[in-house]
Amino acid sequence: MSAFTRYATAVLLVALAVGCGARPDAPPPAPRSTPPHPASRAAPPSPPHRRTGARPAETAPARPFTLVATGDVIPSYPDAVGTAQDDAPVDGGYDYRPMLRGVAPVIAHAGLALCHLAAPLGPLDGPFTGYPDLQAPPQIATALKATGFDSCATASHHALDQGEGGVRRTLDALDTVGLRHTGTARGAAEAAHPTLLRAPGGALVAHLAYTYEAGEVRPPSDAPWMMNPLDPGRILADARAARRAGADVVVVSPYWGTEYRAAPDARQLRLARLLAAARTDGRPDIDLIVGSHAHTPQPFEKLRGTGAVRTPEGGPAAAGRHESGTWVAYGLGDLIGGTHHDERGGMSTAARFTFAPPTTPGGRWEIAKAEFVPLWWDERAGRVIDLNRAIDAGRQDLEPLRHDIRHMVLSRGAGKAGLAMGR
Repeated sequence: MSAFTRYATAVLLVALAVGCGARPDAPPPAPRSTPPHPASRAAPPSPPHRRTGARPAETAPARPFTLVATGDVIPSYPDAVGTAQDDAPVDGGYDYRPMLRGVAPVIAHAGLALCHLAAPLGPLDGPFTGYPDLQAPPQIATALKATGFDSCATASHHALDQGEGGVRRTLDALDTVGLRHTGTARGAAEAAHPTLLRAPGGALVAHLAYTYEAGEVRPPSDAPWMMNPLDPGRILADARAARRAGADVVVVSPYWGTEYRAAPDARQLRLARLLAAARTDGRPDIDLIVGSHAHTPQPFEKLRGTGAVRTPEGGPAAAGRHESGTWVAYGLGDLIGGTHHDERGGMSTAARFTFAPPTTPGGRWEIAKAEFVPLWWDERAGRVIDLNRAIDAGRQDLEPLRHDIRHMVLSRGAGKAGLAMGR
């Protein structure tokens, strides 16, 4: 790293910290210990333990871990930008941390947490714009990291709104705060390497992300590496490459589906079944699919081969019994947004899956517990609300929202396959 690059990174760290509430005269935060830049990885290292910074013992037996994924983060929506300005104690700053405080307990207690950043980030002095060409304050990166997220998918149909400069600024900001990323890239070498995360307990998790292409939503012909297309051949090739790089678990974050539609469309259903059926040497190539883009919760479903996992007599799965299959969350809604499913506001979910280590060498890490947590983007307050906690605290007026989310999430029989509402 050159002296200029070190200086620029230090300046960005200070600016991001000030924008999120540090005193203007406060020293820059200490750099986080992060895995090497993807382009420099010849083989997967052992990244630091997510919570403690310690490396897992190489000889220690593998242990279960929990993975949480949430939906679109659209921090450029005008009301979200205005709220971030109001919450910042420094004039001209932007602080998104209060918006996410309500979901922080769900994120912080997970072994790994994944988000989907659906807007490119701009320079510190803006301008910051909403639809149709998004550009968000880079301080959202600080807030996502502070909330407990480990990796963000960045592939979306707005990822190229600000061209190559927007892609570069976005990934630079995420790197600065220590957030991993996948789905867009600054060069061919970076695009060719999977994002690998070490979970507590030892599992190496690959996070892959893709988006549909339509009209102008495609990278330039001389830079095809800039954004990952939602192409089944490409997805499976990347998943298999991640396995060869040592991934125990492969998670795919597709940006897909029809906006404002609570049911998956035909393309989602076809692609989900194709990905769930793909196997190499008898082992599934993909272990989990967590989608976004529809701006509303969509169903979860457990797929095996070419169809849904069925339980005896169509009844619920027996306690403690989990049939092998691939879970798909077709759409998680908007974590921070502005486009509403209906007049009651922005409903979303956090998907939470507990992975158990294989019982035989080389076997699959199975999902032993599948849960969803109902969330709500309260536009008027500019806050993400954990509906369970809010209702427990007396907000009975929010019960219809939780009921609607539960209905949408379970509408393809996920409850019979073992999915439950988590706390």
